[in-house]
Amino acid sequence: MAEHPSAYTAQARSPLAHPFLSLVFKRYWLYVCLTEHLKLVTYLSDSKKAVTWHLRSKMDILRPTLIRIGGRVYRKNLIQEQAYQHEEEEDFCAGPSDCADEPCDAFVVEETGKGFQCKVDVPSPLYKYLIGKKGETKKRLEMETRTSISIPKPGVEGEIVITGQHRSGVISARTRIDVLLDSFRKKQPFTHFLSFALNQPAIQEKFLQFKEEVLEKCSKDHGVSSSLFQNPAKLHLTLGTLVLLNEQEIQKACDLLQRCKEDFVDQIAGGKPLTVEVAGVEYMNDDPAMTDVLYAKVHMKDGSDRLQVIADQLVERFVASGLMLKEWDRVKLHATVMNTLFRKDPSAEERNYTMTGKSSFKERESFNGRNILKLFENFYFGEVQLDSVRLSQRFSSDASGYYATSGQLTFS
Repeated sequence: MAEHPSAYTAQARSPLAHPFLSLVFKRYWLYVCLTEHLKLVTYLSDSKKAVTWHLRSKMDILRPTLIRIGGRVYRKNLIQEQAYQHEEEEDFCAGPSDCADEPCDAFVVEETGKGFQCKVDVPSPLYKYLIGKKGETKKRLEMETRTSISIPKPGVEGEIVITGQHRSGVISARTRIDVLLDSFRKKQPFTHFLSFALNQPAIQEKFLQFKEEVLEKCSKDHGVSSSLFQNPAKLHLTLGTLVLLNEQEIQKACDLLQRCKEDFVDQIAGGKPLTVEVAGVEYMNDDPAMTDVLYAKVHMKDGSDRLQVIADQLVERFVASGLMLKEWDRVKLHATVMNTLFRKDPSAEERNYTMTGKSSFKERESFNGRNILKLFENFYFGEVQLDSVRLSQRFSSDASGYYATSGQLTFS
């Protein structure tokens, strides 16, 4: 059957009829498809990022960071914080509209003939942070909350007084001051710590034996020297650290210790000292060849967990009171026997876990503890009767050589 002439003519005139033109057209079409595909992928990727950012922002609003101050919990609103070179210049920035969100029953706000006032107990070392460089922080607080803030002279303990014509402004100023103080308090080096003393003569004697044998058998190991060892008179268990900046805060901590004794310690301890054994050594970091802290392990002789329970509940109470920061879910009971911090400062307290304030030493020369761990894994330091929890003062010594005690809780 003969082909229709029109069909032949159409095929001849088509660009695809020529092999070379057909190949060019196919490649061009493939290029167009790939380009559009990449545009679509880019669009979807950007859309996904936008949706993710939106969801995260929404979740930040729905679940903001919470700050615990004085037994109350505040939310931290999303604001763009400005960085400052000097901590004295740091400030808490928020608009006047935030006053409506403040908990109006959080403070005692007194009505006066000229308006309202609120008083705040602030340790004198923290005054400078509320004043700021050239008084800028104080001026900003007063301007944004429309209040007047009276701060005692440096070094003079007293109350900060906030006055204003509007109750909401006074409350806003007080809240901001509390947030500022909470932030700067966390930057202060700790001044006190709760401890169990382990410096009984028998323990000290065994510790000195441990030191002598380690130096005799492991002195050729990298970094091992006599400067690493703890002062035997200061052997102790640390439960937690505190920043107590004046006598009022020290008294508050002492009072809390006594309440803990009445509420649960006497019941757990049974009014008697706790008999514990100090035996075995362990290290803090991941690599025993690069050890910074070596500690002796402690456990109840009767196999119970009473010591752990007392330690955990004490820390829980102090954290709830605002006197202590929460470090771990459970207290790690240990007694430091070797610490690389002691190389430069024999009086340095242990900083085996995250502590309040900044470490004085940026670099630590680790030591190889493998042989020590192998040879002294089960070294027996002895048995000790724990009869009190002490509020110990950092960088101090009493007549026995142990840390000076600001207060204590006795078991008997």
